[in-house]
Amino acid sequence: MTSKPHPDFEQQEDLIYLNHAAVAPWPQRSAEAVKNFAQENLQCGTFYYSNWLEKELRLREQLRQLINAPSKDDIALVKNTSEALSFVAYGIDWNDGDNIVSSNEEFPSNRIPWQSLSNQGVEFREADLKHSSSAEDALFELVDRNTRLLTISSVQFASGLRVNLEKLGKFCKQRDILFCVDAIQSIGAVRFDVQACQADFVMADGHKWMLGPEGLGLFYTTEEARNRLNLNQYGWHMVENLNNYANQPWEVAHTSRRFECGSTNLLGVHALSASLSLLLETGMDKVENAILEKVSYLKEAINASRQLRLLNPANTGLGSGIVLFRHNEIENEILFNTLRKNKVICAKRGSGIRFSPHFYNTTEQLQKALAVSCGE
Repeated sequence: MTSKPHPDFEQQEDLIYLNHAAVAPWPQRSAEAVKNFAQENLQCGTFYYSNWLEKELRLREQLRQLINAPSKDDIALVKNTSEALSFVAYGIDWNDGDNIVSSNEEFPSNRIPWQSLSNQGVEFREADLKHSSSAEDALFELVDRNTRLLTISSVQFASGLRVNLEKLGKFCKQRDILFCVDAIQSIGAVRFDVQACQADFVMADGHKWMLGPEGLGLFYTTEEARNRLNLNQYGWHMVENLNNYANQPWEVAHTSRRFECGSTNLLGVHALSASLSLLLETGMDKVENAILEKVSYLKEAINASRQLRLLNPANTGLGSGIVLFRHNEIENEILFNTLRKNKVICAKRGSGIRFSPHFYNTTEQLQKALAVSCGE
């Protein structure tokens, strides 16, 4: 495991950041990219706007590589995961009696848009992922002939449970059920392949494992799936010929740009592109291996401790970057405050404390976080 600080992360020396499943700190190169963008804007205004658009194209290609999309045209740049999920929820022509299958562990982003469809006669079914022999089987049990869509988080935000997306995708494809994946807890942490899992829709914010800013994320759609969605936002940027400002008549863009009704967040583009350059240079295989190694280290130490108890679900064979635990005697709120006072940045989630290390965290940091957790 990493034993020395990564040169791209200039955090306070006594700070231990284990909260990448919430909001991640930026790498040094991302902070520099924003400073340079701001300085350029200050001195030149839009003189270099063509360069900014080139950076936007670069980001789309980086995202394409990160999720193995067939084309960068399959990726829209959106404000956040919730916006993308709402595009799907309010883009489908629902029928009274349709149902959507999901789980009872979803973050509100992947629950509220679907529940809001109840006034259209659409039922939102929540599977208990612990109810069956596997999380996937628990979802399958709720599917019937009226199921139009299955939506699931690739990794559950509180428990760290990672589902078998390929198994779910195959199941949905065989039954002509749309498959939607909230991948915010996967992309940037583990390798992700939209083609292998046969997803119709995938969305994720850039501010967690991708190490980018808030306010910019990705929305992937297959060509077939996006053509099944009605649009509910319109503007100058989502037309086929966006540089023809007269555009009379106009045509909806054939690519995923149809979901981008207005100007792109170019400040965020510069930051996120810089962050992704670090992940891609490092290699997602190495990033994933490093994260899973650190998670394994934490879990083994917690299991060996008399003071702590691991709360992650039993090993499913698929790892994630999330470790959930609690102290046997100290309440979560007290332990969380103690960790924070000692500058161990983590989160209270579910019924415990959540650690979510990234590839750059050092062994010494993990050891100190564990020592504080144990009251040492």
